Amino acid sequence: MSDKVIGVDVGGTKISVAVLEGSTLSEPRIRPTDTSDGEHLVAQLVAAIGEAGEARAVGVAVPSVVDFETGRIRASVNVPLADIALRDVLGESLGIPVFVDNDATCAALAEAYDDDGELVARHLVMLTIGTGVGGGIVIDGRIYRGATGAAAELGHTIIGADLRRAPFHHDDDFPLPGSLESLASGRQLDALGHEHALPDHSAVEAALEGHPGALAALDLLGRRLGVGIANAINTFDPDLVVIGGGVSSAGELLLAPAREEAARWVLTGVGTKTRICRARYGPKAGVRGAALLAAHEAALDVGRR
Repeated sequence: MSDKVIGVDVGGTKISVAVLEGSTLSEPRIRPTDTSDGEHLVAQLVAAIGEAGEARAVGVAVPSVVDFETGRIRASVNVPLADIALRDVLGESLGIPVFVDNDATCAALAEAYDDDGELVARHLVMLTIGTGVGGGIVIDGRIYRGATGAAAELGHTIIGADLRRAPFHHDDDFPLPGSLESLASGRQLDALGHEHALPDHSAVEAALEGHPGALAALDLLGRRLGVGIANAINTFDPDLVVIGGGVSSAGELLLAPAREEAARWVLTGVGTKTRICRARYGPKAGVRGAALLAAHEAALDVGRR
């Protein structure tokens, strides 16, 4: 049996596939995602994994709420996988163990380990700031999934809400008003950019070029993010809070106000060892984490026998 494992990161626009052998991750192969329907997307995944060669297990990261024990997709964003038993379907087609988890959760696992596969953060919280806001939690070097596998939807933490009248009622779809995703996502950054009449490119690009309106938008977004980070620190007291996703390319223009604001909201004496930093693996975090997921879970399966 090959010692290789395969990692697959499924996104709304592209699929990334890479092979992990020992501690070496191959250069990912990228292809556009077939979002026409679930059947076509599953067929595309089977073909892409097959092209990666022989392996002992596969890990698949998806932008979805996943029942990890069964590998069934409960709900999905941007890809047509809802209510598909993805672990079983892929496993039957490929003939090897398949493990499926949320994409931000897999990215968090990648960030907890270094290039040599050594644990560098026993307790880690990750926030991915892209079109929406995702989250992942690692405790004692292992993914934390909660009772049903759906934990770490940190983008839906409420960081601002009007609770002056009871009962507290809303008729809104997700993301809810006052949630981290509604206030600190890339979509919200775009909206802030329009308010500041930014030039015809992204707010991050404009801020890096020194545009005052873009800098103001990123500062506000970072401070909102900081409130969400403070909630995570007060809850988990982690070694690391890692910020990933496309908006994290703003670097310190986002992280500096986030750190400053988080410090204002963290309870005195909590988070004294916590560092807030940008993700190391960037767009490769999902596929690296998916491969690590396959390696870790395959080893656990062997140990259970």
